Amino acid sequence: MSSTETTLVSVTRPQRADARRNFDALLAAARDAFAADGTSASLEDIARRAGVGIGTLYRNFPTRDALVEAVYVDEVESVVRAADEAASLDPWQALDTWLHRFVSYIGTKKALVDGLNKESPVLLSCRDSVYAAGEPLLKRAQRSGAVREDALIGDVVRMISGIASVAFDDDEQRDRVIDFAIDGLRAR
Repeated sequence: MSSTETTLVSVTRPQRADARRNFDALLAAARDAFAADGTSASLEDIARRAGVGIGTLYRNFPTRDALVEAVYVDEVESVVRAADEAASLDPWQALDTWLHRFVSYIGTKKALVDGLNKESPVLLSCRDSVYAAGEPLLKRAQRSGAVREDALIGDVVRMISGIASVAFDDDEQRDRVIDFAIDGLRAR
């Protein structure tokens, strides 16, 4: 079973091509706006960035919470797809590639988490989707002898999440420290 088959949440995109383009443009504009200004970013600005009217935004996302949740779920779907895309690589490279993609998800998650409804079952489902996507890569790398046998996907996700959440001097330092952590997963 591929990891995309284990996805528990998804963003429902419109069927019509033009409506789907508007929907995707709104998600991309919202992701950028939320990253820059937090989840309180102006909805009018998001619509403008997407090249649509505010009515189109509200037709697709009736509330700010719905938009924030959709951006979050879309990012989780991307992390799940990245696991499937990496699966064809050798076991160590597949895990390493996916974990580096996961780091960028952490940045988006950090920007969105304050705007998410903590009571939403979507948060738990998203976490389950990420774990289900990464676990086959970890297990495969363990079976190949590349990764320590005692590592669990929950340990790995928490380790990378914690490190990626630290304030670094620059992206190079963050990437170097993430590489140190990932290298620590290697079987010795």
